[in-house]
Amino acid sequence: MHYTTLVQAAYYAPRGRKRLMHLGMLISQRYLGAENRLIGVVGDAGAGKSLLIRGMFPGLVLTNDDDGVNLRPLPILDDAGNDFFRTHTYHLDVRFEMAFAPLWELADAVKKAVSAGHRVIVEHFDLLYPLLNLNAEVLIGIGEEVVVTIPTLFGPFPAEVAQQAYESLIYRKMAHSAEDLTSVVFEQMGFEPPIMHSDVRRGFVVEFAQKPEVDLAEVERKVQQYIDQDLPISFYRDNAILIGDEVLECTGPRIHMSSTGEINNFRLEKNFHYSPITKTFLLAGRIG
Repeated sequence: MHYTTLVQAAYYAPRGRKRLMHLGMLISQRYLGAENRLIGVVGDAGAGKSLLIRGMFPGLVLTNDDDGVNLRPLPILDDAGNDFFRTHTYHLDVRFEMAFAPLWELADAVKKAVSAGHRVIVEHFDLLYPLLNLNAEVLIGIGEEVVVTIPTLFGPFPAEVAQQAYESLIYRKMAHSAEDLTSVVFEQMGFEPPIMHSDVRRGFVVEFAQKPEVDLAEVERKVQQYIDQDLPISFYRDNAILIGDEVLECTGPRIHMSSTGEINNFRLEKNFHYSPITKTFLLAGRIG
């Protein structure tokens, strides 16, 4: 019996590894039932689906790990073929597995596992749904926001959630890239880097322990110079990116535009906002 009906819960999609995993933990506590068997996750590459799943299901071995651990044969396919399911929870990345197995075979394996009482977490659930013809009990989209839904007979359906996630991800990537450039400029101008990063719609917020005595119009101009140079942005390691030839520490190295020139309509608020609660000075930046 359903005691509550959730239409949609939306969270800012954080850009750091720890923050994404922490949000996954909160989502599992608030919306995941002990008997939920089919969990669908949708969103483009680099949105943070795997990190969110790690937070929701600690200890779960992902079959297409970002660290390169790709399980072969795929456990759910292997067990479905033997009609014997060895574990309670399975993971499946549909986009990745399409290179090795037809969609109908993946859909049949998922239906078998769910019917046998096992849980399946499906990344790129929107690709499998047309053949599965069974909606997820918890459906999550990751774009600029993390949207959590509990579908009913009338939806929402995976294609709707996926469209919202795919179309909005670019703003999250632009905001993150602009945020890192802003931090670089502050350090180049001799100021301490921000002590905290947080989120707003179509932008970012950075916090400082002490108010920097700086011309924010000049900071904006210097960031815009980076943007105008159209420097490549690339993954360097788990906690760093490359902007041009410059190595920059970053907690979300995969969540970026491919170049600075793709950041559209960057601007800084021209005042610091003091928070009497945290006793910090906040600066907002906007994009898009």
